[in-house]
Amino acid sequence: MGICMSCASSGNGDEIISQDTYENAIIIDSRSDNKTPSLIGSVYSQQGSKATNQDSAILQQGFGTDDGALCGVFDGHGINGHVASRLVSELLPSLLLDQKKSISSSTDGNDYVEEWSKACIGAYQMIDDELKSRGENLDCSCSGTTSVTIIKEGQDLIIANLGDSRAVLGTSSDNGEIKAVQLTTDLKPSVPEEAERITKSKGRIFALVNEAHIERVWLPNQYYPGLAMARAFGDFDLKEYGVIAVPQVSHHRLNNNDKFVVLASDGVWDVLSNDQVVSIISSARPETAAKAVVDAAVVGWRRFPHVKRDDISVSGMFFHERSQNL
Repeated sequence: MGICMSCASSGNGDEIISQDTYENAIIIDSRSDNKTPSLIGSVYSQQGSKATNQDSAILQQGFGTDDGALCGVFDGHGINGHVASRLVSELLPSLLLDQKKSISSSTDGNDYVEEWSKACIGAYQMIDDELKSRGENLDCSCSGTTSVTIIKEGQDLIIANLGDSRAVLGTSSDNGEIKAVQLTTDLKPSVPEEAERITKSKGRIFALVNEAHIERVWLPNQYYPGLAMARAFGDFDLKEYGVIAVPQVSHHRLNNNDKFVVLASDGVWDVLSNDQVVSIISSARPETAAKAVVDAAVVGWRRFPHVKRDDISVSGMFFHERSQNL
């Protein structure tokens, strides 16, 4: 479900957070200066047909700087996928900030885009190491999570992607229509560069007869575990065979035509196109836009009555006041 959270400063730099939370989606306000305009955005998560919602989603204002922000969606899989996605959503923001601070201290601090990019790679590796270190209490040998995050600082977006969740930008075309620009690649085993790395590491890639459209990663000599993505946190049984936790990092410089960004798990993208999602958001209120996408995806899944509906999670932020979005 969606959530609202408010945050105030204690005066000594520590945050006092009051919250009215649901389990899987969270908004955090970390601004130290109340004069900074409030971020416009929303998050929402809804359980699918399985016993547990394995998704997590976050939206944090005041990330790094008072006008900075962090969006993230994490789609867990396997028996402990719900734990993995929750743990990543809780640990990743602070690790990103720690890595950025460490990198900035050894540079002139002028290229924050490059610093954030390096921070993403370092923090993602630390997260994977942390999951592995908890092996006695948290078995992630065949469990894990995707991660797609966007850091906004000034007019720059730093996008880090691991797995098959997706980030899409809504931008205005020359004729005034809102169009979709996909910011990430779905990192599945069917992507040639991903497949090359996996097969070189002796992992196997093939689809099952009853789901010929889904290629999966398998161990060299076993029909197991059948991971449907090429990069993920966790999934340590496949880490020697080409599955990695190194994010694909990219950068986008915002312009006046860019209106909003939306991140979502594949529970959205399996049934809705980029253009459909952007259209839904552009016609919704910003504070309920994420729920509007989730609701539309739930309807979309009804076209497949014999398939278990996936968990569905969305995190999005707008770059302008509502009147400027139309």
